[in-house]
Amino acid sequence: MSYRNPVLPGSYPDPSVCRVGDDYYLACSSFEFFPGLPLFHSRDLVNWRAIGHALTRDSQLDLHGCKSSLGIFAPTLRHIAGRFYLVTTNLNKFRNFLVWADQAEGPWSEPVWLDWPGIDPSLFESEDGRVFISGNGGFLGDEPVGIYQAEIDLATGALLSPRQLVWTGTGGKAPEGPHLYKRGGWYYLLIAEGGTEYGHMVTVARSTQPHGPFEACPHNPILSHRSLDSPIQATGHADLVEAVDGNWWAVFLGIRPAPVRFAGQHHHMGRETFLAPVTWTTDGWPRIGQVFETMDAGDLPLQSLKAPATRTEFNGTDLPHQFNHLRNPQPGSWSLQTRPGWLTLQGQPDTLDDPAAPAFVGRRQQHFDCEVATLLDFEPAADGEEAGLTVFKSERFHYEIAIGHRAGQRLVFLRRRIGSLWKVELERPLPHGELLLGLRADAQHYRFFFQTPGEPEQEFGGGECALLSTETAGGFTGVYLGLYATGNGRRSTASAAFKWLDYITTP
Repeated sequence: MSYRNPVLPGSYPDPSVCRVGDDYYLACSSFEFFPGLPLFHSRDLVNWRAIGHALTRDSQLDLHGCKSSLGIFAPTLRHIAGRFYLVTTNLNKFRNFLVWADQAEGPWSEPVWLDWPGIDPSLFESEDGRVFISGNGGFLGDEPVGIYQAEIDLATGALLSPRQLVWTGTGGKAPEGPHLYKRGGWYYLLIAEGGTEYGHMVTVARSTQPHGPFEACPHNPILSHRSLDSPIQATGHADLVEAVDGNWWAVFLGIRPAPVRFAGQHHHMGRETFLAPVTWTTDGWPRIGQVFETMDAGDLPLQSLKAPATRTEFNGTDLPHQFNHLRNPQPGSWSLQTRPGWLTLQGQPDTLDDPAAPAFVGRRQQHFDCEVATLLDFEPAADGEEAGLTVFKSERFHYEIAIGHRAGQRLVFLRRRIGSLWKVELERPLPHGELLLGLRADAQHYRFFFQTPGEPEQEFGGGECALLSTETAGGFTGVYLGLYATGNGRRSTASAAFKWLDYITTP
């Protein structure tokens, strides 16, 4: 039996995994999107089912004014003394904190704020019940660069021992993402080096004590795709788990540059979650090796999950787990109850160009080839009011096809923003009534279209995927496909209602 990588496609980076009995749980970074820290459950490490988010309340997650690709970084998920713990960093506040829950689905606690600098905090429980926190430090120049550790009280967040430098890595830049494990008589310290770029790698050291001193593995790096001719690149930031059968596996992030020849490397779907087996050398070191899109599942008890629906109907009381807002949504900016069976967005003064909270509900792009469409009912009453479908990388890089109002006229338009440049590429007058808006994507282009009821579909321009890639736009996130509304500087007088959102993968 085999499985396909990535096991979580789309912008699901920095995966952290733990096992409780026969069940596996996984968390990922969420940056400026709300709710934060998406959570998944699996019985086989390959097929993952979304079960919610850990940070669902404003009191847990403050993203006000958060710039793109800041916010929630690199969580670690662990099950300690019958409870689930998540420890992470809110870069919007530049503070580390932990939350806990009795079950992974939640509810999760209010944050326990930590007196712990740096990013990428991680937890480890030793056999005698002590809990250690580790993380990186030195990237602000306040202390030597490397991995730091201390003993911690999970109830209060207080440190029970001095913070100390335990390993500086193998010489790669940005040693980060530490995780500590016990296997046999050894404590293994796994970290990422090289930056979350094409030189990313995973290295490991070990000691007979949880606090070191640590000796580096002679086979480092144990995972890296640097300089490999592979469709998977930038592999790193791994977490290990011992499966039910005693075998070990690694989850880690990687990217898939668009398969476009002679166009340079560009990736726009973000850093994704991959899975690979871990082998152990005769002298007790872990190895991961090269990773492929198709991998041997070994003894994993593969279970098929029901394929996700291609159409999301907005007829429930809550948004499905795959949807997010941009930062903390403003009260009254969205509703599933105002018009039952529709998602209603009330345009706010904030726009997609602002590091703020426009009325926005979106999901990750997870496939190069896909078709996305929505049915929109929107009658703007004043100039500047608009609503539609956006391909969103950040506030400085996005495309949208939308209904707007200019010079007293209702119209459909296509706009592209690339850094400091923006342009309305096309616009056309519209009759009143509902309008279908959509796009078709492949590895190179987004092609937009619209359709009025009873009329033929109208092609309506396009844009390059590479202009929304990390290589062009920067940042740590991938493209979101979102529904939005705005009043462009004032609250919109008209609300926008979206009947459904289609996400269809295409050959």
